[in-house]
Amino acid sequence: MTSTEPRPDPAPAGASAGQATGPLAGPLAGLRIVEVSSFVATPLCGLTLAQLGAEVIRVEPIGGGPDRTRWPLTDDGTSLYWNGLNPGKQAIEVDLGTAEGRRLVADLVAEAGILVTNTERWPELTHTALSERRPDVVTVLLTGKHDGGTAVDYTVQAGTGFPLVTGPADQAAPVNHLLPAWDLAAGLYLAVGLLAAERRRAATGRGSEVRVALEDVALAAAGHLGYLADAMLNPSSERTADGNYVYGTFGRDFVTSDGARFMLVALTPRQWSDLRSMTGLGDVIDTLAGALAADFDDEGDRYRHRGVLAGLVAEWFERHTESEVTAALGETRILWSPYRTFGDLVADDAAVLRSHPLFGTVDQPGVGRLLAPGSPVYVDRASAPPRPAPAVGQHTRDVLGDVLGLDAAAVADLLARGVVRTTGHAPKTEVA
Repeated sequence: MTSTEPRPDPAPAGASAGQATGPLAGPLAGLRIVEVSSFVATPLCGLTLAQLGAEVIRVEPIGGGPDRTRWPLTDDGTSLYWNGLNPGKQAIEVDLGTAEGRRLVADLVAEAGILVTNTERWPELTHTALSERRPDVVTVLLTGKHDGGTAVDYTVQAGTGFPLVTGPADQAAPVNHLLPAWDLAAGLYLAVGLLAAERRRAATGRGSEVRVALEDVALAAAGHLGYLADAMLNPSSERTADGNYVYGTFGRDFVTSDGARFMLVALTPRQWSDLRSMTGLGDVIDTLAGALAADFDDEGDRYRHRGVLAGLVAEWFERHTESEVTAALGETRILWSPYRTFGDLVADDAAVLRSHPLFGTVDQPGVGRLLAPGSPVYVDRASAPPRPAPAVGQHTRDVLGDVLGLDAAAVADLLARGVVRTTGHAPKTEVA
């Protein structure tokens, strides 16, 4: 399938659970991973690898993990968040509060050879314990801080400076970003670390312990982007919040005469030239540059004088309608987009997602038919199609039989004693 072809619908109703959520024939086909995780980063790691063809076995405690009821929810309490991070995985329920249950999971890891997790609370599932059973085991662990301390995305944000340069310029209070950027970046770092370790294992037979700290991801980003170096070398010019201006270049949001809002960025000389031509402000900008002794062909000067330049551009926007602005911008190389709500994105009249090759329709147990994304990674110009998430414990019998080789009687005994459970129900919570 090429990137321009529409997505097919998923397996029809009545297809087996294995067909709906089993591994794909992608570049990671044959790679088996056990995931013991919750929240965003580690499930995203597993999802990313599953979309590339790995077989990911997600282990849930009895009743589901702590993230099984996180918002947003359907009206009857099914977690759209949980479903969104777990498509294509196999899911089993194990009583991790018992030594027998933890040994069973350790058996799975010893068979699969790779563990992804965000907890070190169980001694049977540490790298040391697992490597005694399988010397070439790869364990991939997310921690909050480099010393093993706890943290979540929003506390990491608070401690690394970003909320203090986010938000309106006239607001003194910090603004945490809604997007859990460090969780998302950490999940992808985990996947990269896992693949690097697996590649070394394939070449040398050596196992690896891969650790990624959520706080380190944010600190590294602040360093890579030059923010920390800037604070070290220019302590007297501490950055502050600056609304929607793009730091170091020309970019901001603007409002049309009929109230539509656009984000506009002119990074390159061609884009800046197009903006001057589109707005007819070239002569005015040249006169302004002379008065200010500025060179507006330099993006640094454009940023230094962003207020007066943005005022000119804002006046042009205020004299034109949304349709006029859209048509004018469409003839340029300026970077731009109208602002859309999530509702705008999924509205039938917008048709943005329905025509996008990333999306397709899935039948999600507990939810129904809905548009869902596949993998944003295109290999040979094709990406994995969207698939439904499993129900908690949906594959307990299959995994114990197929992976560990337990017979039906042994599985029945584990089920009877409550060491494992198979539910067939999507994770839900009560809605007030």
